[in-house]
Parts: sequence; structure tokens; C-alpha cells
Amino acid sequence: MLLVPLAFALQPPSVTPEEQPAEPHPPWEAEPPPVDPEVIEGRRRPDYTDPLPDPVTQDNPGAVRAPPPQAFPTDEVPIPDRWRLIETLGLVKERFWDPYNQNTYKGDRPINPEKVPWLPITGNDWFLVLNGISDTVLEPRSFPIPVGVQTTEDTDRIDVFGDDFSTVFSQTFIVGAALLKGSTAYKPPDVEYRVTLAFNMNYVDVPERRVLFVEPSKPSHRFDHFLGVQEAFFDYHFRNTSDRYDFDSARIGIQPFQSDFRGFLFNDQQLGLRFFGTRDNNRFQYNLGAFWRLEKDTNSGLNSVVQRPRDDFVFVANAYRQDFLIPALTSQITLVYNRNREADEIEIDDNGFPVRPALLGDLRGRDYDVFYLGYNADGRIGRINVTASAYGALGEDRNSFFTSEPADIRAFFAAAELSYDKDWMRFRLSGAYASGDDDPFDNTEGGFDAIFENPVFAGADTSYWIRQTIPFAGGGRAVSVNGRNGLLNSLRSSKEQGQSNFNNPGLVLVGAGADFDLTPEFRIFANANHLWFENTATLEALRNEGSIPKNIGWDLSTAAIWRPKATQNIVFRLSAAALLAEDGFRDLFDSLDGGGAYYSILVNAILTY
Repeated sequence: MLLVPLAFALQPPSVTPEEQPAEPHPPWEAEPPPVDPEVIEGRRRPDYTDPLPDPVTQDNPGAVRAPPPQAFPTDEVPIPDRWRLIETLGLVKERFWDPYNQNTYKGDRPINPEKVPWLPITGNDWFLVLNGISDTVLEPRSFPIPVGVQTTEDTDRIDVFGDDFSTVFSQTFIVGAALLKGSTAYKPPDVEYRVTLAFNMNYVDVPERRVLFVEPSKPSHRFDHFLGVQEAFFDYHFRNTSDRYDFDSARIGIQPFQSDFRGFLFNDQQLGLRFFGTRDNNRFQYNLGAFWRLEKDTNSGLNSVVQRPRDDFVFVANAYRQDFLIPALTSQITLVYNRNREADEIEIDDNGFPVRPALLGDLRGRDYDVFYLGYNADGRIGRINVTASAYGALGEDRNSFFTSEPADIRAFFAAAELSYDKDWMRFRLSGAYASGDDDPFDNTEGGFDAIFENPVFAGADTSYWIRQTIPFAGGGRAVSVNGRNGLLNSLRSSKEQGQSNFNNPGLVLVGAGADFDLTPEFRIFANANHLWFENTATLEALRNEGSIPKNIGWDLSTAAIWRPKATQNIVFRLSAAALLAEDGFRDLFDSLDGGGAYYSILVNAILTY
């Protein structure tokens, strides 16, 4: 039976649907606009479907139908694994020297256990990561250089300080290997073995003797080399605590650790045991660690595993919370305990200079216990980027080198950097305060000192004051006002081999800077800092002077960074910095030529595989 639509059945037989007149619209209703399927280029109007094309029919008599699924083996299907599928299709050809495309040696594909039977691995979820870095540094610089007491390179030099120019060349090769178990796209590895070695060659030329070697008979230039073990640890993933891969893990061995966002207190690669993990979709993170500090090579600063570790222990507990206090701000609370028992030790560095105890005061060894309680923040407040740190140091020095008596440690530190982004520009304001000791002969030490600082702050190692070491003559030739790659005026023999010193003048810093990303490959930045001693009582006692001004001077620096491939695999940097000395610095380091300005040039090339 033929069924006719009701709408058609109600029309007179002589009128076809196409001939039926359209029902007129009321005068108050406008004619609807025609449908435009592409209102915006590349997008279609919602709920609109293009007319379907004409149906396609195929007449292929005699064609053979595809075999049924039962015809294929079910135990093994001969297709390449998903990691190497694109290579099988001819889209990518792996080359072991190419770090930019998929590479088995960069952890992009799992290891085939059959090809490495000597490795203790089973399964197809083990990955190998090889790293190689070449770090080249050429650094002409000037700083106050003491004249040798026994002899000098120039008989005209009878002042305390002579010529101030010196040159440093340093070449470091870093090679590392990591063996990982587990796919790490969304979760940490189940197991990780990692080893990293660093080989450094350095050459230094200075205009005076007894600067590089304690013996005055040795020349005023030096070539040295050293192989250090920077990483050697085992990492074990205990468990996942949520379906978002929050986890608990442990790591034992020589490992990197940074106690805060900018490396103000403890940023080093030391022997230790650490428990760490996350909760609440990674919004909460924690660390519990204990570190046994290794001796460092004097001239390269690398770890020396052929010497007995120091009697110096660091215990750390910290917790991070994202969006704490305000959204977009990560807050961190840190508790660090530094236990030092090196009072009965005498340590001489590789150049013959005593480093423990430092050549200050009564020259006796020291034991100390210091607790650091800190709050750190990193993130944004509206359009303003914020990084801030505050620490209090509380404890006891068993032997103050001024009084030879125990002294309480009460010192404080605070630093903050605010920045504002405008298109391809970033403008920064920086400030730091480290308390100084106001009376070196009382029973309280009020100068703040860190354990091992490596700050990324106020121009970082482009800054003259952070980059250069200023020797403190008069209070000990092997003692410096500040340390290389350090911010604090701690009066230590070195941050690598010396002890923390809480009898120091402290620091006040105020600075401004700007970064300009001219292209994705090229950045320039500039920074200007003004520095003061927070309190000069310690300096006055060590130099036997009635008064020393607090002004250190202006630290001006600028740098250019070029990344030819817009990655971190090839980075070239050229920077220049100058210290325009003011009254306090000139009072301490008045040299033969007046000592009004000092400079440093840094040429750096980093190649990474």
C-alpha cells in the first residue's frame, strides 16, 4: 500500500508541491535571512549541514573478500612497536647524534633488552638517557690583588694592593647517563639510576705571587684539571597515591638539591638520602633530606670523592603549596639544621692555603649548630611576578674566633624580586638584606651566612659582586669578603671548603633591571645594583680601624644571550660588569692606581647533547 504524506494529501490534485504558493508572512515579521554556512572563514554556522553528495555505488564482480579475523594469529601480531612505528613508516630515521628528533639515547624509545644482555633489565619499559655538555668560559677581570709579602713580580709595588688585572679560562666537559624504568610522560619513573661526571681544565694568570700558591717561589699563573662526580644516585618510586600520579619516592647517593626557589641557602650536589613526593594533583610537594657534605676540589669546585666527607651534616624538611595565600602563588616553608663538628680538623687546600679554620681571630677551630627557619614564595600577584625569601638563623657557635667563647647565633636574611612583563620586555626590581654583626666581642653573632649559596638573583653570575671573589687582606690572606657565585659578605675562606661565619658585616642591596627578548633566539638584559655593608663593626675590628663607611658601590652589568636553534642545546653569552667603588670599598681596598672602578668580561659557550 502506498502511503502519502498528510501535507500532500490535503492539496488539490491539480496543484503540485512545487507550485503551491508560500504562506505569506505577517507584516510585522521580516523575511528570514538566507543561511550563510561560512560566516567566519574556516568555521561553519552551528546546526547547519551541507547537502549530502550523491550516493556512490560500486560494482566489482569477482572481487575477493578480506579474510575473516579468525584467519590471523592471536598469540603474536607482526607489527612494529608504537615507539618505532613512525620510523617503520619512513617518517623519521633515527641518528644517534641527533638530539632534536626521536632518539633511543635521549629516552624517546625503550631499550631492547636483547641488544644489551649485560644490563640487569627485563621488560620493554626501560629507557636510556645520555647527556653531554661542553661549558667554555673566558673571563678577563680586575679586582684588588694583594702584593706578596716575601716577593713580588714588580719591585715598584710597595703598596698593600698592586695591579688588579687577571685572566681566567675554564673548560668543563660534563657527561651523564640515566637508566629509567617506566613511562614518564605523566608520572615519575619507577626506578632511576643516574651518574654524572664533570672534567674541568682551568688556567689562571694574575700579576702577583702568593695569590695562586702559598709558596712565593711558585709562578703567578696556574694550570689545573680535575674529574668530579656530580651525580651518582638510585631513585626508587614507592607508590602512586592517586589516579593523578601523586607519589612517594626515595633517592640515595650524590644528588642535586636546592632548598628554595632562588638558591639562597643551600644549592649543591651532595651525598644524601631524600624522601620526596606530591599530593593533591601536585599542588602539595614535600622533601625530607639528610646530606653529608663532600670535600670540593679547590680550583674547580667539583666534588672530590677520593677524600673523606666532611664532618658537616645538613638536615632539610620543606613543604610547597600551590595557590596558597592567594591564587597563582606557591608558598614554601623550610626548616634546615646544619651540624658542623670540624673544630679539631685542619684543612689545607690544594694551593697550600689553610681553609679550616679560617685565618681570622684566634685561629682556633669551631663547632656550630644552626637552625634555619624560612618562608619562600614564587608566583604572581595579578600582573606582578613575585619571588621572595626570608630566613632566620638561630643556634650556637661553640667558639667565636673573637672571644674564644661560645656565642649565640641570631641572624636574619630577606630578599625579594618583583617583575612586570610587557610584551617582549620584563622589568625587575630587586632587594636583599643580610644582617651584620654589630659587636664582634659580645656573646651573640648577628651576621647571616648560608650553607652553600648559588643565587639566581639581581643579575646572577653576570653581576660583578656575585661573580667575583674579593680577597680580604689584613684579616687573613686566604679569606674573602664574598665568595664566587655568592651574594653574601660572609668573610669565609671559601664557600666550597670553608665553614659558615656569622661574624660578618652583612649586606644591603637595592637593584633594578630589564630583560628584552628581541627574537626567540636573542635576548639582552641589563642590571644595576647598589650595595652597602649592613654593619662594619666586624671589619673595623679585623682591620684595626676606627670607622669604615658602609657604601660599597654600584654594580652595573649587561649581557646578551644568543640561542641559534631557539633551544637550550646551543647557548652563547657575552656579558660585561663593572663595580664603581665608593667610600667603604675604597677604604678597604685602596690600590696603587686608586681603585675607583673594577670590571669583568664573561664569554661563555654552552653546547648540550
